[in-house]
Amino acid sequence: MTTRLFTTIENQWITLKDGTRLAARIWMPDNAEADPVPAVFEFLPYRKRDGTSPRDESTYPHFAAAGIAGVRVDIRGSGESDGVIDGEYTALELANACELIAWIAAQPWSNGAVGMMGISWGGFNCLQVAAMNPPALKAVISIASTTDRYNDDIHYKDGCQLYAQLSWAGTMQGYQSRAPDPEIVGDRWRDMWLERLESEPFFLEDWLSHQRRDAFWQHGSIAEDFSAFKVPALVLAGWADGYRNTPLKAVEGIGAHAKALIGPWVHKYPHFAWPKPRADFIGEAIAFWNRHLRGEANATDATPQVRAYILDAIRPAPRRDHDAGRWVAKDAWTTPEHLDLSVDDTGKLVQGLSAASAPHDVYVRSPLDLGTASGEWFTLKPDAELPGDQRSDDGGSLCFETVPLTADIDLLGRPQLTLEVACDADIANLCARIVDVHPDGVSTRVSFGVLNLAHRDGNAEPKAMPHGEKVRVTLTLDACGYRLRAGHKLRLALSTSYWPMILPPPTDPGVTIDTASLALALPLLGEHREITVDEPTDPNPLPTYVTHAEGDTLREVIRDLTGHLTTFHILDDTGLTEHPDTGLSTRQVREEFWSIAPDDPLSMTGTATWTCDMARPGFEVRSVATTSMSCTETDWLIAIQVEAYDGDELIFERHEETVIPRDFM
Repeated sequence: MTTRLFTTIENQWITLKDGTRLAARIWMPDNAEADPVPAVFEFLPYRKRDGTSPRDESTYPHFAAAGIAGVRVDIRGSGESDGVIDGEYTALELANACELIAWIAAQPWSNGAVGMMGISWGGFNCLQVAAMNPPALKAVISIASTTDRYNDDIHYKDGCQLYAQLSWAGTMQGYQSRAPDPEIVGDRWRDMWLERLESEPFFLEDWLSHQRRDAFWQHGSIAEDFSAFKVPALVLAGWADGYRNTPLKAVEGIGAHAKALIGPWVHKYPHFAWPKPRADFIGEAIAFWNRHLRGEANATDATPQVRAYILDAIRPAPRRDHDAGRWVAKDAWTTPEHLDLSVDDTGKLVQGLSAASAPHDVYVRSPLDLGTASGEWFTLKPDAELPGDQRSDDGGSLCFETVPLTADIDLLGRPQLTLEVACDADIANLCARIVDVHPDGVSTRVSFGVLNLAHRDGNAEPKAMPHGEKVRVTLTLDACGYRLRAGHKLRLALSTSYWPMILPPPTDPGVTIDTASLALALPLLGEHREITVDEPTDPNPLPTYVTHAEGDTLREVIRDLTGHLTTFHILDDTGLTEHPDTGLSTRQVREEFWSIAPDDPLSMTGTATWTCDMARPGFEVRSVATTSMSCTETDWLIAIQVEAYDGDELIFERHEETVIPRDFM
């Protein structure tokens, strides 16, 4: 492959039709006007100047050297772009993206073919924009994204509210409360900053006002109409991330022009993600873009539809640098065959269906602080953010185990649990976990799923449970790729709480489960090929910045036995680092506190605070954004407080409290 020289354009203003100027960073292959090139576009609110600069600089220079322009644009109201953001994946955002694609395709250096790419927000909106079919958009690469914004994002999961919804609202409040860089926008930086601070939306209020899967969540969910999606898509995710369902959902829904790659990773690009092994994302992406943006004949078309890393008897650890396993390929994805399990009269989990001779009702009511070994939904590091040894959570759960397995079992897909359940309240949560029990007792979570029982027949129109009457429910667990080893046991753990992963309903009735009705279907790997997936040639692709103060991270659970309160504490401090080219130093500190009394669902509280610093000689600003929530039996009580400092001067302060009625939550 010929290597081209390129130029980095630190800031390019792009003026939209409504007059809003958006800020772009462009990696431009030399001589592109004489020899036009394709372009890859990424559209985010995460600040190209400082927020995503390390990952951008690990990726786009390689594209440019391969003759592919990279265009990284800040969404309105973020970074150096004008205006104020109006929400998440809004109609305005997607319309702006289509306008930007047309702008790129019309440039004299463009060959008219545009690809769109991103992880998380950028992975979401590239799928959403592709479903709108802008003419110049020819292909997308989507990482850690979703096809269903209600059930597979950071907000809700089968009617249960994820704690990550508050956490993410705090993150967005922190990001959107930061100032633009005066070096780019000039003297107007402070006026732009104040406009954002005064007008930015309260994200949690938007999200919490839609507790059902209504039109708000249908918007941007390409699962609403997969047939609208026409372009080739490469969809990636990691088993250690909350977005693990999307690649298989994409190939099932989009069809043959979608391909999936699932590794062991957290929420990071595969060429620098943990746990290892990593994947050569750069080489893979360049080949994909050359095929679909240039029409180059290469091996991309022959790539199997699904490639997945099958984890092999993973042990939870303080840090998982490398996960044992192997890469497999399925040339065409089909619905997996299942291994069926049920519960016999002795309480053992056995192969086959209806192993018990008669109904057997068991009541379970878990402590409300069960779940502290769950890890986090949104994972960025392979440490305590990942699930720990499950024995502490399983102790408060209703558990069923197999005898030691006599042969290995390989899984790939989404397990499904059906059972009959009753409760004496309108609503209750149910959590199911599949656990690999090692011979020494160490227990690894393989997959989990949660269900708000009021959502048992769908998320659009929940309905109260019939008090004391059994109903049959189906709970679909998250996708997994895992080898259960001979000599290990498989455990199914059922609980009525999973805190702080999901927040409790207003009452805590417990549930009665008919164990004789229980049927667990495990998706078998089935026919496959073992393959290799190339690893990146550069083991450390991220750029090195100047470190002025080291960062820190902390996850701790505090059980106050006297005060009868459990607290989950999160601290992430990036440290103070300086970009060597821009001279801009930044630091972000995220701190969260979650608390609950083990027997009182109304005691639940959560607080997320982001403190963000930016500085260079003659410029020093700080923003502090706190988002919090608590509850009553009928309402969610939420609040934000934002402070902004120019040097030592407090230039802005906002405090807002909102009450939102609970709706089957």
